[in-house]
Amino acid sequence: MRSKRFLHAEQVPLDWDAPGLVAGVDEAGRGPLAGPVVAAAVILDPRQPIAGLMDSKKLTALRRERLFDAICAKALCCSIAEATVEEIDRLNILQATLLAMQRAVSGLRLPPAKVLVDGNRLPRLAMRAEAVVGGDAIVPAISAASILAKVHRDRWCAQVDAQWPQYGFAAHKGYGTATHLAALQTHGPCTLHRRSFAPVAQAARLHPDRS
Repeated sequence: MRSKRFLHAEQVPLDWDAPGLVAGVDEAGRGPLAGPVVAAAVILDPRQPIAGLMDSKKLTALRRERLFDAICAKALCCSIAEATVEEIDRLNILQATLLAMQRAVSGLRLPPAKVLVDGNRLPRLAMRAEAVVGGDAIVPAISAASILAKVHRDRWCAQVDAQWPQYGFAAHKGYGTATHLAALQTHGPCTLHRRSFAPVAQAARLHPDRS
């Protein structure tokens, strides 16, 4: 009878504010020449598994969108944060990325006991943290964070494309493609571009009126 009572006790809903929650963290937008860098933090609910989580770069845009909705609906909590273009230019892209990650973790409704971060660098956090190289492919919570961050940034690119159609943000997502570089040479940078990135700085010198 004791063992039966013990098994029954394990099925009682857990106190999710208790220590033991693990958050996954990832970013999107370190490489582009424009726009914010985005980070997301996710604590998954083991009672509501989400099928198909993997590195966001290996998913189609449609699949990412569907998983984005599933993660928001089923995760225990999630948070998306940014570091602005101004912060990227002032701090450098690495420090701005770590700042966005820190903001994402701080934005979680439930405090995690441990944070798993994709890559080999960690933001300053109040709890235990571990860097996991290739974590977006092997840790479901990090995969979920990578999807949230990627979709959020892609949506931002689609929105600003209407305001700055000459740069083609919706197509290249801010990356330094041949089309984007040609647009920079022709039009100079806009307020969304990262002036600390070499191609943007070069284009700004050609268009001092945009500096």
